[in-house]
Amino acid sequence: MPAHSVLLAATALLLGIPTVLTLSNGVARLPVLGYNTWNAFACNIDQDLVLTQAKLMKSLGLQAVGYTHVHLDDCWADKNRSASGTLVPDQTRFSRGMNNLTGELHAMGFNAGIYGDSGWFTCAGYPGSFEHEAQDAQTFQDWGFDYLKYDNCNIPFDDIIREGMVGKYQRMSDALTQLAQTSRKTPIIFSLCQWGWEQVWLWGASVGHSWRTTGDISPNWDALASIINFNSFITQATGFYGRNDMDMVRLGNGGLTYDEAKTHFTAWALMKSPLLIGTNLSAIDDATLGILKNTELLAINQDSVQGSSVSPFRWGVNPDWTSDSSSPAQYWSGPSENGTVFMLINTLAEPSDMFFNLTESPWIRAGRQYSVRDLWTHTNNGTAVRNFTARAVPEHGVVALLLKDAGDEPTGLTPCAVWDNCASQNGTAVQG
Repeated sequence: MPAHSVLLAATALLLGIPTVLTLSNGVARLPVLGYNTWNAFACNIDQDLVLTQAKLMKSLGLQAVGYTHVHLDDCWADKNRSASGTLVPDQTRFSRGMNNLTGELHAMGFNAGIYGDSGWFTCAGYPGSFEHEAQDAQTFQDWGFDYLKYDNCNIPFDDIIREGMVGKYQRMSDALTQLAQTSRKTPIIFSLCQWGWEQVWLWGASVGHSWRTTGDISPNWDALASIINFNSFITQATGFYGRNDMDMVRLGNGGLTYDEAKTHFTAWALMKSPLLIGTNLSAIDDATLGILKNTELLAINQDSVQGSSVSPFRWGVNPDWTSDSSSPAQYWSGPSENGTVFMLINTLAEPSDMFFNLTESPWIRAGRQYSVRDLWTHTNNGTAVRNFTARAVPEHGVVALLLKDAGDEPTGLTPCAVWDNCASQNGTAVQG
């Protein structure tokens, strides 16, 4: 990560994102959970495949635990617009029309998502929406779509676009806002696929409901570590109605160990990223399905009281505030409706014990003890007093905990858990 990017990211973390900039238009208060076709199928999509994946979302129990969106990605369109300039679905692969597709998805209880692009063409070469924003917004609404992923390919020349990146995305944001006002229909959820250029986390909340912060995800540890590292500096950009999008959940396609897959899902869930499954559900294995259906982590991702991401309180292997794409921050915490959430990531290539003092987290109160809930084993693991050690965390593995206040700590302990500027009431320093 370049030094200037680290500085900007750290500035964003320290300053936060003013809530007045949030696009609070009544939709996407919480992260979107669902399915996206791209990672498993790329351009090899048609109406029957989409509906098959939706039916599997139901039969596998994914819809029941909260995954309520099914999204088309690139390549759904005909290569040419109609004579009137309207987008046209591929007449072979989507022969029954988009209204039929969204109608069937809605009948199954899903919201329907579609893909577009802010440039001349999509990334795969299909028509983009530049200079057609209002027309395409109307088309997407007329077809019954609830969500728009909006990409960043084939940008017009400067003397044509005459906009910065904010303005480039603002065009469609304004079109969607105007459409909702005039039609009096529910606004379309707007997801910016902008890859983190121009510090999108600083302005994305005023334009859309989520914003991609990095390039496309790959199913390997190096990619996961890099994305987690980058996002560790910008966690304060996430909140209700707007959030950092760490890209799709890339499980079940090979490339990750079971423990790495758990780390992937835990980080995405607890950092309040949208959770969009990118797996061929026809071939999903039980282990992957179990990860995706971890209802305790999903409940924190969908917390209706606390909308913020977990953030690092100690980097661990590296000094604090170090940007290391292969070894991101290891110790994280954040508030939730039911207690303080902790995420411990073992970035080492061997099992490791992971120790922390409870009050290293700003969400923990001194002088109190805490019950410990393991969000992966789904067990209550006693009470933590002043500190906690996770034993033998697997290589590239994760521990996710929920700590709840369990009353005053036992009597007879030393006056202070951490010996740093600790003093009695008369000002006498306490020596460790």
